[in-house]
Amino acid sequence: MIAAAILCVGLLTAWGCFALWFQAPGRRLPRGQGTILRGLAVSLWGLFGLVIVVALAQGVVALGLAGFGFVFAALLFWWRQILPSNDREWADDVARMTTGVITTDRVTLRNVRHFDWRTRTDYTQRWETRVYDLRRLNSLDMILSYWSMPAIAHVLVSFGFDDGEHVVFSVEIRRERTESFSEVGGFFKEFELSIIACDERDVIRVRTNVRGEDDYLYRIRMPVADMRSLFLSYVDAANELARSPRFYNTITANCTTIIYQMTKRIVGHLPLDYRLLLSGYLPAYVYKVGGLDTRYSLEELRTRGRITERAKESDRRDTFSADIRQGVPPVEPPAEPLL
Repeated sequence: MIAAAILCVGLLTAWGCFALWFQAPGRRLPRGQGTILRGLAVSLWGLFGLVIVVALAQGVVALGLAGFGFVFAALLFWWRQILPSNDREWADDVARMTTGVITTDRVTLRNVRHFDWRTRTDYTQRWETRVYDLRRLNSLDMILSYWSMPAIAHVLVSFGFDDGEHVVFSVEIRRERTESFSEVGGFFKEFELSIIACDERDVIRVRTNVRGEDDYLYRIRMPVADMRSLFLSYVDAANELARSPRFYNTITANCTTIIYQMTKRIVGHLPLDYRLLLSGYLPAYVYKVGGLDTRYSLEELRTRGRITERAKESDRRDTFSADIRQGVPPVEPPAEPLL
């Protein structure tokens, strides 16, 4: 029993250290001052946990657990008071939130991002209002962008129309100006969640041509009626985030799980799978459930769907969307609603 109590206190102490590091008062102060204050808070909490562990090891179980429980309850009360907000000093590329107005078959999207990226820090900002006719929607593509390891990728969903126009929805962390992405911070309310509609030349070019990421495009087999439902689900989710901010979470609310939840509501049962968390392997999951064209092997779809070099070559051309799809096999429409 004592060993179990020590383990429990140790784990909760570790959780509290991370929570204080990412959220303790002072995190928005200048870097030096904020680091000192957060380090002090983490040190005091860690020292308190160590004292309790020593007390438990010496047999002071009841008093030790009672003392730890009281202080941990206070920490949890503080934690619950940390609420998401749409009112912060945001980074330029997530400074605005996409919202939409639906009128029968026409959707008006406000704040569609269409930046002209030259470098990571040199760009021309453009936020546009665009109108889309869902009767002209005819394709759906999934784009994966890799920046470090094969298991992790950012997932984008691109909707195509019969006039050649595309709009991409991206589930993003909403960073403040002084923040950078942290997988660990994503567990501890470090970032808000944002859904942004973007022009393809913005959201793909910034990854392939500016950040040096490696991108792959997969055409999705889905009935047009379900594509429309998914498009409207993105609009509804974006509107909801504009009304009620929400924290990003590295596991439960990220670029893959949000898509999974919306798609599941449309097509019905979709099995849970580890590849929903390891987003870099998501194409294998989509292939398994029938969402990709199985006339081709997954490896062939991956090879022909690599758009990195085509995006670099096309760069700022008006034909960017068509150029990056050169060589990607046309999708065979599903005989029945699979995905």
